[in-house]
Amino acid sequence: MPLTLDLSVSDLAGTRFAVSPMSETISGLQQLGDRGRQAVNLRWIRWATDELAVRPLALARTWPLIVHDRPGWPQFLLPAPAGAGTTIDDDLAAMRRTTARQVRASLRRVFGDDPPPGTADLAARPAAGLRAIAAELREAHDRLIAPHWPRIRAVLDADIAYRARQLAAGGAARLFADLHPDLHWHDGRLTIARWPGRDRVVTAPGGLVLLPVVLGPPWVMVKQHTTTRTTLRYPARGVGTLWTVGTRPAPGSTVRLLGRPRAQLLEALRSPATTTDLARALGVSPSAVSQHLRVLKNSGLVAADRTGRGVLYLTTDLGSALLDGVI
Repeated sequence: MPLTLDLSVSDLAGTRFAVSPMSETISGLQQLGDRGRQAVNLRWIRWATDELAVRPLALARTWPLIVHDRPGWPQFLLPAPAGAGTTIDDDLAAMRRTTARQVRASLRRVFGDDPPPGTADLAARPAAGLRAIAAELREAHDRLIAPHWPRIRAVLDADIAYRARQLAAGGAARLFADLHPDLHWHDGRLTIARWPGRDRVVTAPGGLVLLPVVLGPPWVMVKQHTTTRTTLRYPARGVGTLWTVGTRPAPGSTVRLLGRPRAQLLEALRSPATTTDLARALGVSPSAVSQHLRVLKNSGLVAADRTGRGVLYLTTDLGSALLDGVI
C-alpha cells in the first residue's frame, strides 16, 4: 500500500540532505541480522561476521530493538542528524536527549503490548537504558563502521552532490524522480509506492531530512517520529562498487586509449578508494598505483579528497564519461 507525504511549500523549502554514522551502524547490524540484506553488501557482511566471530559484540539492549519480526523499529534510535557533518558522537548525544515519554510512545508504536525481552526495563528507566544503548552502538560503530567510514562517507558525499545537481537542474520533480523507483512526486505530494502498512497520507512538518544509506536495504525507509524531523532514507548511488574495488573490467575503448593499468584504475575508482585499497585489489605495488594516479589526476580523470590522514581517489565526471563512451 502507498504512503503519501503531503509537503507544503515551506516543508519543501526546509527539506535537506544529511549524513548519519548512526544510520549506517544500525543498518549494518540489521544486515548482519538478515533484515533487508543486500547482495552488494555481502563482502562487508562476511568481513563483519569474521570480525565478530573472533570477538563478539555485546548488544543485549540494542539487538532486540532492531532485529525482530515487526515491520519497524523504535524511531528514537535515529534522530534526524543536524547536517552533512554529523558525527557518531552527535548522533548518540541526540538519541540520549530523547524524553521518557517519547521512548515509551515509540516502544508502544512498534511492539504494542508485547515487547521483546529487555524493553520493559527501558520503558521503566529510559535515561539509563538510552545510556546503555548508546554505549553498545558506539562500540558497534567503532569496530564495524569506522574502519570503512572514509570510503562510505565518500560515497554518501558523492550521492548528495549528484542529488544537489538534479535539484538545481529540475527542481523537486527531477530530484524525487531520480531518487528511487518507488518514489513519485506530483502536485506537492511525494508517494512511496511500496509501503508495509495501510494506505495513508501524512505530513512532514519542517520538511524532510533525506539520508543516503550504504549499508541499508534496497527500499525507501521513512520515519515520522524520530523525536526531531521526518527522515527519508534511500540507497546511495555507487554502493554496487564500494566493496568490489578492481573486480570490474574496464571498457576496451578506454584500455586502448589509456593502457590497461590506468583504465582499470579509472574503472575501479567509480567507488572511492585509497592507494592501499587499489594496490591490494589489483595486486600491484602502492608506488605503481601512485604513478598511474598522478597521470590520471593531472588529466582531470580522477580527483583526490583528503580525509583525516588518508587520501581517497574517485573518478571524476570526465572520467566516467570516458568509461561510458560519452566522449
